[in-house]
Amino acid sequence: MSNSGHYPLHAATGSTITAQGWQQEAAVRMLHNNLDPAVAEYPENLVVYGGTGKAARNWESFDAIVKTLNQLKGDETMLVQSGKPVGVFQTHEWAPRVLIANSNLVGDWANWPEFRRLENLGLTMYGQMTAGSWIYIGTQGILQGTYETFAAVAAKRFGGTLAGTLTVTAGCGGMGGAQPLAVTMNEGTCLIVDVDESRLRRRLADRYLDEIADNFDDAIERALKAKAERRAISIGLVGNMAHVLPEMLKRDVPVDIVTDQTSAHDPLAYLPLGVDLADSAALAEKDPIEYTKRAEEAMAKHVEAMVGYMNKGAEVFDYGNSIRDEARKGGFKDSFKFPGFIPAYIRPLFCEGKGPFRWVALSGDKKDIYR
Repeated sequence: MSNSGHYPLHAATGSTITAQGWQQEAAVRMLHNNLDPAVAEYPENLVVYGGTGKAARNWESFDAIVKTLNQLKGDETMLVQSGKPVGVFQTHEWAPRVLIANSNLVGDWANWPEFRRLENLGLTMYGQMTAGSWIYIGTQGILQGTYETFAAVAAKRFGGTLAGTLTVTAGCGGMGGAQPLAVTMNEGTCLIVDVDESRLRRRLADRYLDEIADNFDDAIERALKAKAERRAISIGLVGNMAHVLPEMLKRDVPVDIVTDQTSAHDPLAYLPLGVDLADSAALAEKDPIEYTKRAEEAMAKHVEAMVGYMNKGAEVFDYGNSIRDEARKGGFKDSFKFPGFIPAYIRPLFCEGKGPFRWVALSGDKKDIYR
């Protein structure tokens, strides 16, 4: 999809506004921030994170959203349906300025083929959690929650620290990229795998990742040495976890924690075995049914290895990306043998009232956060 000359986008800063009020201006600035090249994964295609999570349905819709927000009065509300503005109605000054509903399908129509049919017709988009709601702030936005998850793992199994443990995971994009830093903040060693080297390079530049291994053997050697030395360090490896983890299990590489944050929720965003990343988009577009089948089969191997490590005593959990269900579709019947992260670790924290708070400085001045 062409960006029609929009790219690159940056949020306005300072005290001068173009909208009718600060509430509307906030929405405009956050929408632009979502698509800033320093924040978004593929801003030229309106994709913010998660492989396919978009801020607007298309560039025409983006323009319409911005125009409507700039004209919106302080007692009006704009309605956005899956990335497209569909109405403005009179409310009051205490009402929300924007109401958003993304990717909602019901009953028998809540499936990927129907969603993609509607998406191809330009009638919907995948909004993820904070892409289509314009409040994504990069990997920092999920760091606290990811840290708390691994801290809960440490408290449950390892005496309150991950020192001397090795965590193996995959997916180093906008959300998963918080994992290596979260593990090292808990004093552990982390090996994180991603099929896309550019994602690892980006996390390295942002200092969420400490180093990138040259190859599989180099990664294992570095990880085990750091684990033995109880060193808090994160190591990236370019590879497909559906191959890497089974190979680690085969070699009996000692691992303490296994999870995953690949884009498994969408089979078209998960790389099948035997497919080069450079060819994946064309293959997915040409034959999405075959691509989905091969991706689910790869996920089955991936999750089978996760269960294999669980059987060896490792702490294994699903990190909310539906990989267990996709692996089941791929033919692995025991995919739900390990729990999801919410019931295993996060729900008790919610019961204590612990949760993330997000502060935004619309001025663009980080000092405002501390005032």
